[in-house]
Amino acid sequence: MKSNNLLKYEKELYKNNITLIAGVDEAGRGPLCGPVVAGAVILPKNYHLEGLNDSKQLSEKKREEYYQILTKEALAIGVGIVSPARIDEINILEASREAMYQALNNLSITPEYILSDAMSLDDLDIPSKPIIHGDALSLSIAAASVIAKVTRDHIMYDLDKQYPEYNLKKHKGYPTKEHLALIKKYGITDIYRKTYKPVKEVMEELQHEEVKETVGE
Repeated sequence: MKSNNLLKYEKELYKNNITLIAGVDEAGRGPLCGPVVAGAVILPKNYHLEGLNDSKQLSEKKREEYYQILTKEALAIGVGIVSPARIDEINILEASREAMYQALNNLSITPEYILSDAMSLDDLDIPSKPIIHGDALSLSIAAASVIAKVTRDHIMYDLDKQYPEYNLKKHKGYPTKEHLALIKKYGITDIYRKTYKPVKEVMEELQHEEVKETVGE
């Protein structure tokens, strides 16, 4: 899909002389560990970047390539990062929303309008529109999805250096068969989301084994 086809929502706003449009999206709702990260991007009017689409549809190499281009060509970029502890405290939906608010607050330019990927952002004085599957329908949101995903991947590579035993560089914290086997083997650290069912189950299992050992003694 050409990026021109992804400017439908933006072009409707251009008609009303609204050009500072922030797209906002998050990455990392599903993983068992690491933060949830949001990106907010304001693109130049009628911006074109061939092949830019929802980050999930792009190879990692392509995402990195677009990330480098967007950091040079976007009018403004903001990032929001919410920790696993905070996710456990307020739940992943509210943590994703919080990351989006952070990303928007971290923009160096105040947008006139916000297009978000499916998330309603009612606590702002700026008008906004949530778009279901927005990362595949709006260029601004597609750009934000790339910023969010690449930023989160870089964080996971850093965490992989600290915790090499979990092989985070491979699965980025998602609940793959290998990852679940590794948390059973090595246990749960502070980078994990303890309210997530697979993590909770491993914690309960390890606790149960400890109790059995203690009783056995």
